[in-house]
Amino acid sequence: MPNSSSMAQFLLLAFSDRRELQLLHFWLFMGISLAALLGNGLILSAVACDQHLHTPRDFFLLHLSLTDLGCICTTVPKAMHNSLWGTTTISYTGCAAQVFFFLFFISLEFSLLTTMCYDRYVAICKPLHYGTLLASRACAHMAAAAWATGFLNALLHTANTFSLPLCQGNALGQFFCEIPHILKLSCSHSGYPRELGLLMISCFFWFCCFIFMVFSYVQIFRAVLRFPSDQGRHKAFSTCLPHLAVVSLVISTSFFAYLKPPSISSASLDLALTVLYSVVPPALNPFIYSLRNQELKDALRKRVTGVFQKQ
Repeated sequence: MPNSSSMAQFLLLAFSDRRELQLLHFWLFMGISLAALLGNGLILSAVACDQHLHTPRDFFLLHLSLTDLGCICTTVPKAMHNSLWGTTTISYTGCAAQVFFFLFFISLEFSLLTTMCYDRYVAICKPLHYGTLLASRACAHMAAAAWATGFLNALLHTANTFSLPLCQGNALGQFFCEIPHILKLSCSHSGYPRELGLLMISCFFWFCCFIFMVFSYVQIFRAVLRFPSDQGRHKAFSTCLPHLAVVSLVISTSFFAYLKPPSISSASLDLALTVLYSVVPPALNPFIYSLRNQELKDALRKRVTGVFQKQ
């Protein structure tokens, strides 16, 4: 009977048993990864090098791009490796690292999205206090708090999950290591109350963040609708829509993945939903944020033009 101390590896869920489809998944993930690396890399270089983008909004966008890069680099490379070589294995240590970093970056992303919502709320509803409430020191403290929250959340969940004895085999029903699928392999129910307690604390925290974002956007929309000019309303909405689109994408896909009725659950649907909330957002976020941000588009255009001119 294997346990967590003797188990050397886990078996991940394969996308397909057919070699042609495995290669198709490899190239699909390759395209998504390159799009995420290119988009987030350009945003990082533009925000870091362009003085016009040294604002609180772009400061948090830089951290979000770092988070997206970390998130997609945690799950996709191993899935690409397995699809290319026709394997499904991942080491015990690799699985623990994958769980930790995925939780870390997902938690960090939600914290950053909450902070970015606060930035938009202050910018539109309290513009006279923007320079004070979102000064450089305050932004640094909020970013540090987001990183610390993500680290602590990931550390507690990972430590508790991998302290449980595992004796129900080593096959995970997912293409990367995820806590719910690892808990199904546990032969001890003693760790369930601890994990449930940690989960309730995390859910309460994220629910508070969600309520804060809803409240902030209600106040934002009320303030924007009182603007006297159509141009002012359009500009205010254009600064909020990218953030709202990203929040809606992350929350809707992750909530449906974990809270969908068991009657409609299936391996293929679970796999598709997991790809939607873990792989797609890091690739789409840079393009969503650059669509309505003229300063960012100008900076990105300048960076790309400069690269081609040097050649």
